[in-house]
Amino acid sequence: MALLSVDELSVTFAGQGGGRGAGSGARRDTKAVDGVSFEVEEGQVVGLVGESGCGKSVTALALMGLLPRKGVSVGGRAEFDGADLLSMGEKKIRDLRGSQLAMIFQDPLSSLNPVVPIGIQVTEILTRHRGLKGEPARKEAASLLDRVGIPDPDRRLKEYPHQLSGGMRQRALIAMAVACAPRLLIADEPTTALDVTIQAQILELLKELVDQQGTALLMITHDLGVVAGLCDQVNVLYAGRAVETAGRRELFAHPTHPYAHGLLGSIPRLDAPRGDPLRPIRGSINDKIAWADGCAFAPRCDFYTMECLTGTPELTEPRARGHQVRCVNPVLPAETSAGTAEVSS
Repeated sequence: MALLSVDELSVTFAGQGGGRGAGSGARRDTKAVDGVSFEVEEGQVVGLVGESGCGKSVTALALMGLLPRKGVSVGGRAEFDGADLLSMGEKKIRDLRGSQLAMIFQDPLSSLNPVVPIGIQVTEILTRHRGLKGEPARKEAASLLDRVGIPDPDRRLKEYPHQLSGGMRQRALIAMAVACAPRLLIADEPTTALDVTIQAQILELLKELVDQQGTALLMITHDLGVVAGLCDQVNVLYAGRAVETAGRRELFAHPTHPYAHGLLGSIPRLDAPRGDPLRPIRGSINDKIAWADGCAFAPRCDFYTMECLTGTPELTEPRARGHQVRCVNPVLPAETSAGTAEVSS
């Protein structure tokens, strides 16, 4: 049985001034996540991929119970080790957060408390979930910083977040996340705004945690290079729904949904001829239609037909078992040969 099983997760943000008698200036409800389903097994790395605004981070916040209580409606099920996270009481999920569930947030500078030394922020988790206090907690915190590659950890424990580089702050967040050896780790764009050298180090560190501890990792990213080097299973999201889900190698070899095909086709390739232009996806995430009216990606799709507007497409398996696509006019295998990159072993 999967460690985490998400079934038809939906998150809706209430609009402002949308009550009875509201005027034309009222804002409609926004469905940020619209029926997303996936599973994560122990020791597995599962990716949630897509542009900004597709619902990746909201999915993670819903699983962690970190969305606001007011103005937000969450539906579906998210079973972690047999218990539904979405219906769990506040006290119980707080006991799970940090101990069995942990999250690495996207921006370390805003995620860390700027007026509290790093050492206090790390030892707080050790005290809350492992009962360590005083010198034992300080030694364990220093050991955690050393484990994630922060030099001179005893000195860094006394420093504030602004005194650390971006890479060190991200490593400090990872140290806090793995302090209690969680069974499930959610990484929300952990390499954003880092240079490529630090990115590689962070990804290698995450890979080691999965291999050594058997931790399940849910990787949220828009970087397909990260997906190629880390993920086992990939879920491509668009406008709050999964449009393609497949194993890493299958997705890169045969991207079948036009959106996934476009994402891979827009990646610069070293073996491309000089002067060969990139093929970006036209339009923006705002150029979409409601899923109830058809395929949300239709206004941006190069393979669009009138059938795309006849109803909501369902996830099907047009190619191989386990490779699901939400599209009535998927990209043919011959068309996927151009613009896709091979995944290294």
